[in-house]
Amino acid sequence: MRTLTAMRVLAGIAGVVLIFLMLSEFFVSFMLPRRVKRDPRIARGLNRLLWRPWRGLARQFEPATADTLLGFFGPLALIVQLVVWAIGLVIGYGLLEWAVAGGSFNHRFLSSSGLFLSAGGEGGSTGVRVVQLLEAATGVGVLFIVIGYMPSVYSAFSRRETAVSQLATRGGSPPAAGTLLHRAAGREQWRDLERDLRSWEEWAAELMETHLSYPLLSFYRSQHVGQNWLAALTAMVDVAAFVKATTPDVEGADITYRIGRHALADLAHQFSLEPAEVDRLTDEEFDDLFAILERSTVANVDSETARRHLDHLRAEYEPNAQALADFLALELPPWFRGGDVAKKARPTVGRDLVGR
Repeated sequence: MRTLTAMRVLAGIAGVVLIFLMLSEFFVSFMLPRRVKRDPRIARGLNRLLWRPWRGLARQFEPATADTLLGFFGPLALIVQLVVWAIGLVIGYGLLEWAVAGGSFNHRFLSSSGLFLSAGGEGGSTGVRVVQLLEAATGVGVLFIVIGYMPSVYSAFSRRETAVSQLATRGGSPPAAGTLLHRAAGREQWRDLERDLRSWEEWAAELMETHLSYPLLSFYRSQHVGQNWLAALTAMVDVAAFVKATTPDVEGADITYRIGRHALADLAHQFSLEPAEVDRLTDEEFDDLFAILERSTVANVDSETARRHLDHLRAEYEPNAQALADFLALELPPWFRGGDVAKKARPTVGRDLVGR
């Protein structure tokens, strides 16, 4: 008798702890705005446990097939999380009900415990009925929270992809800073570039907020091969960094650079990634980029000073961008495309970025 009583107590305690753990994890994942240094441990562990072998499997295929396979991970990982939480709640309530019912080793544990079953079930004590009522209420609450969660995720995904597609029409797939700068210089659209920098600032801030709140969004792939949110964000920061290095008095470039760098740092920290060594810009590519602005009479610093300043700015965000690219199996954009070398040679007469 004492042994059975001890088992009931332990089962009850284990059930309460498991229920609390599952509900707290569910609450933080689906309802509570995330902090950079606080992420649900079970969800994070599941994502890492599933993602690495999934990524390894995808690498065995050609790029187009691999990208399609990787695109399945985000939605499937969300389903796995829900299944794990549901099973944990069923087991937790089952243990609690078994303890309250008197520890009888009959079919009660399996037949009475069901997260989405209505309360009532078999006859029993008041305690058992209370546990069943709480279990049914939890199931209904979980169901409605998930129903409300899904539209938020896909709305954020849709807004993200709209910006990615818009940038692709201007900078290519993946977008390149040189293409965007040449487009502005070649068509005398420096004022438009300044306006774009301000809109990119808003997009980068929204992307950081949504991807911290819904980390699985980072795993959702774009509809088109060659496009991805990380390449778009990095290209935006590339342009902002280059303009900031060559034209330091442009406020829009400074703000866009800061928010983009902040987004890359926070997202890398969220996945516990260490900065990766990377050097994406060669001296020849920098000279070609600087020539675009020099021909447009925009740059107000010399090439050597601009290069030194740009290297310092790149060191603050490129390592985090590369770490995210390696982890998420995404490609970073080039700084410069070979086709832009010929384009930049065309004589242009530009206007100052900040206007005169």
